[in-house]
Amino acid sequence: MSGHSHLTRRAFLAGVGASLAAATLPVVSRSAFAADTQTKEFRIGYQKAANTLVLLKSHGTLEKRLAPQGITVKWTEFPAGPQLLEGLNVGAIDFGYVGEAPPVFAQAAGANFVYTAYEIPTPHAEGILVHQDAPIKTLADLKGKKIALNKGSDVHWFLVAALQKNGVKYSEIQPVYLAPADARAAFERGAIDAWAIWDPFLEAAKGQTNARLLADAEGIVSHHQFFLSARPFAQQNSAVLAIMMDEVAKEGTWVRGHYAEAAAQLAPIQGLDASVIEAGLRHYAHIYEPIDAGVLAEQQRIADTFSELRLIPTKIVTKDAALPGKG
Repeated sequence: MSGHSHLTRRAFLAGVGASLAAATLPVVSRSAFAADTQTKEFRIGYQKAANTLVLLKSHGTLEKRLAPQGITVKWTEFPAGPQLLEGLNVGAIDFGYVGEAPPVFAQAAGANFVYTAYEIPTPHAEGILVHQDAPIKTLADLKGKKIALNKGSDVHWFLVAALQKNGVKYSEIQPVYLAPADARAAFERGAIDAWAIWDPFLEAAKGQTNARLLADAEGIVSHHQFFLSARPFAQQNSAVLAIMMDEVAKEGTWVRGHYAEAAAQLAPIQGLDASVIEAGLRHYAHIYEPIDAGVLAEQQRIADTFSELRLIPTKIVTKDAALPGKG
């Protein structure tokens, strides 16, 4: 996978499958920008665990880029990806960042969004935790066990794939659908046998609870992260999205060179120790690419599996959730 650090406006608008390293957005005149922009407010959904967006919000560079064009930025926090996608579906936000499973559930529910860009694989950023003294030694040992997860989140796909790879059917476990905070409480009091979770909650639990990492996603799933846009917004505001992805790419490049500083800035926002956050930051790539056919094919595999398991009510075609020429 490419290590490029920027999504340029030209690459983004043309749908090029790789970004241009160290490039700078060309100066866009007000009239040219206006011709490719119909909004005066850019509404972004984010999760507290979405480090790059949290830092971008804190640093204010996006606002500085869009203010001269008369566009304000509104940030709305969501507890997890499924809730964020619901916000996108009902028109509360224009843009957001989620894992690989939420878009599948959202598309099956009729949400009108498009895949915009993705983060290259980050398999170490999610895992399955068990209690330190549990007799569970392998993924196959999860058969019959109570496993907490956030329904419709990226760990939903990870858990399904991990079980399948180890000869366990999803119907042979007892899924307990809980948001991260509730799942941690259930894990700590011994009400569940295992917990499928992502960073920084994963690293926090490893360091602060009686938890043992049974497995992460390495060799099981890619664990992509996606930037999604409401379809009408993407069709009418490609210049805004190009600037957004340029700023996201710059933020990702900065994080890769300043892990400790980034963690220190995130600590008071996320309410976690900086060392925990830094460990989690190092599990993410912070490298983003324009959406392409290959990653949409991986999403199709998730959709087909979820349809077979009746986790989603209908079959979907993931490339339908891409602008023409992107998939």
